[in-house]
Amino acid sequence: MKPIVPFTLFMVMGFTLAAGCIALTNKSVNPFSNTTGTFNDTADSTSKLKGSLSVSIAGFAYPENLSVVLDNESVGMVNPTTPFYTMVPEGNHTVMVCAGSICERANVTTKFGRYVIVDFSEGLHRDTAIARPTARILDYYKNGNSVSVNVEFVNPSPKDQLMSVELSCGYSYIDDQTSIKKGESARGRLEQYVRAGQRITASLDLYLTNGHNLSYDFPEIEELKVE
Repeated sequence: MKPIVPFTLFMVMGFTLAAGCIALTNKSVNPFSNTTGTFNDTADSTSKLKGSLSVSIAGFAYPENLSVVLDNESVGMVNPTTPFYTMVPEGNHTVMVCAGSICERANVTTKFGRYVIVDFSEGLHRDTAIARPTARILDYYKNGNSVSVNVEFVNPSPKDQLMSVELSCGYSYIDDQTSIKKGESARGRLEQYVRAGQRITASLDLYLTNGHNLSYDFPEIEELKVE
């Protein structure tokens, strides 16, 4: 019976070693788990996809190329015959095209596989129709013994300007003492400091002589000075 004992001990030790080998094999799975995490990070990179954006001013006659501004950063130039093209990260963006001090703005949403076209020609035609500093009467109305005149000053130039107008308004009335119809002209000067590319509306009262049957003509701008 004694020879059987060593053999039994040997079998127990062999089983223990085999179990150790199985444990080591199980630990070798951990690197595969790390690889799976890296794959997920790569899948999140879809947020870096880009969409196509084209900016056009087709048909807008302007002697120079115009600057294209994307999210407050200049990204290129565009002209009436050649649109500006770029790839933009997916999301919401602000695009501007500037002609001198006048800028047209649009909000766009870019998406992968989508082609977005922005045409600024209509807005540029409208807002640059006035090529040089000017003033115009918007409206007027009787205000007591005066005529109130609202004047708009427009400065499309690239520098600030001191602008002034000489206004006049002809009117007639019947004198209370002599009952004779008389004609007069009320006059006044209006001055405004207008920044580049801005518009300002200001008001001036033209005072009239009191009398019966008062009537007045359309107010007029007799003189415009730009300094």
